[in-house]
Amino acid sequence: MTSDRCAWLVLEDGTAFRGRAVGAEGEAFGEVVFNTSMTGYQEILTDPSYNGQIVSMTYPHIGNYGVNEEDVESNRPWVEGFVMRELSPMASNFRAQMTLEAYLIQHGIVAIDGVDTRALTLKLRQEGAMRGGLSTRELDPARLLKKVREAPAMVGADFVKEVTCDKPYEWLSQESSEFGVRPPRLGIYEAGRGSSEFKKSSTRNSQRATPKYDVVVIDYGVKYNILRQLTAMGCAVRVVPATTPSSEVLAMKSDGVVLSNGPGDPAAVTYGIQTIRELLGHVPMLGVCLGHQLLGLAFGGQTFKLKFGHHGGNHPVQEISSGKVEITTQNHGFAVDLKSIPDGRVELTHRNLNDQTVEGMRHRDLPVFSLQYHPEASPGPHDARYLFRQFLDLVKTTQGTQ
Repeated sequence: MTSDRCAWLVLEDGTAFRGRAVGAEGEAFGEVVFNTSMTGYQEILTDPSYNGQIVSMTYPHIGNYGVNEEDVESNRPWVEGFVMRELSPMASNFRAQMTLEAYLIQHGIVAIDGVDTRALTLKLRQEGAMRGGLSTRELDPARLLKKVREAPAMVGADFVKEVTCDKPYEWLSQESSEFGVRPPRLGIYEAGRGSSEFKKSSTRNSQRATPKYDVVVIDYGVKYNILRQLTAMGCAVRVVPATTPSSEVLAMKSDGVVLSNGPGDPAAVTYGIQTIRELLGHVPMLGVCLGHQLLGLAFGGQTFKLKFGHHGGNHPVQEISSGKVEITTQNHGFAVDLKSIPDGRVELTHRNLNDQTVEGMRHRDLPVFSLQYHPEASPGPHDARYLFRQFLDLVKTTQGTQ
């Protein structure tokens, strides 16, 4: 399916890269960021936290194992555009159901390969993440640059309302039909939208544990693997929209609340900050990524924009209490300023060893803690999955004191 169609990637400083169009026809605009993961492009594409961004993969060979129904992190891709050094023309894996190129075209994702992604990464590291435009239609870089500079910036952008669920639902793992609502399936498997390029999917054999806890997940752009991990540890999981007021969350009488990951500027999600502030002290909470940032703002602190963000599966994080170092999966462009939180009520639990930014915090008195990175990984190492167990231990302890 590959062709010699031309495409251009233009950054807001005028830097332009000519390459080959390997996705849908069209134009895409957003903040250009790079991801250092060697595998997991399907999970990255379907991570709602990338809404509003054009993602460049630093690993040079992408697409060789295709895509499949089981490894998605949401019901569709959310990236604005996708940049690669070289797209594999074929998929060679027993689980593959479709080539990456066919998947990108079917979901309307504009993509380009033949780009010197190392030069692009160096540019973004030196100059910082910047707006960009990716086009298969506008082949004059100067005219495309004008459009890029007119595109909105990431600071001040609320993308959460674009990715959150429309109504509450109970999560049902893909491994079981025990109860609840089954998660949305990939669009390529809907009636009338099939492809001759995919084969019948394999199924997972793991068993769902009998639910011990009721957990509400506030969906700011939640990844499926957060829900999978909670389910595997014995939780009945109900997912609610980001705009759900605190009164409705409390009325569910859950044992704990998880504040999910998501895209955009946390300071723009004012409704989320207000809800979290009203939940503090009433229920144990775990914040992940954007949920961590919103929690910091609810505590009265501030967030700030990172130069080029953290995106990838190889970021070293140190746990303060033990000194242990974890290799983590990360995807964020903002960070919490812990010193801005008043009264010393919140303590640092994890820090990034690359730039010393806050990677985890805990309230000294309330049953609340949060992580800037992704304990569910997907893709990435599993070093941090124990933190879900810590959250459930906190839930159990809180129940015992009530």
